Amino acid sequence: MRTPAGTECPFYYEDYYRGRDMQECRLIKRNPNSEPWQPSLCEDCPVPGIVRANGCPNLRLEARVGRRFGIFKRVEVGAYCIEYVCEVDEPKIGCGHCHEFTRG
Repeated sequence: MRTPAGTECPFYYEDYYRGRDMQECRLIKRNPNSEPWQPSLCEDCPVPGIVRANGCPNLRLEARVGRRFGIFKRVEVGAYCIEYVCEVDEPKIGCGHCHEFTRG
């Protein structure tokens, strides 16, 4: 679905049908340790870029709203691989193991 910032994101959801007024980030909603999500956070969110760059089915993302310098809110993303059970340092690239044997 298209976010308020204009990018496609599989975790963003909105519903305005018959007077409803609902917008949410389902990735952040899953994290109980996150601060509340706001539509303005979609502007600088790294998740749509990660999803476009890495289509690995083994990549799992976790996100939360954090604060930068204690003032500015932003989306912080963590990733891990469920195939090799490891944290992924660079989510746009992947874990480095899942696709090392594929032929191009």
